[in-house]
Amino acid sequence: MRTTITLEPDVEALLKRAMRERGVTFKDAVNQAVRAGLNKPVEDIPPFKQRAFHLGAPLEDLTKALALADELDDITHGWVPRG
Repeated sequence: MRTTITLEPDVEALLKRAMRERGVTFKDAVNQAVRAGLNKPVEDIPPFKQRAFHLGAPLEDLTKALALADELDDITHGWVPRG
């Protein structure tokens, strides 16, 4: 298949290095790189881990705002408190 690709400068440098070290053409270097990337099993990729940070005490008391939001949600969905 013939196609046009736009390479970022760092990828271009890596491909040129692979061409030089392996003595292969640009086409072969690209095909080898794509095969290596696509053949890597997904389970070999470490899972993403998100670090959590304690943000401290809230700066504002949201009790009234949360109560109002809860009340508006009840009204919106047709439930109105009795009494």
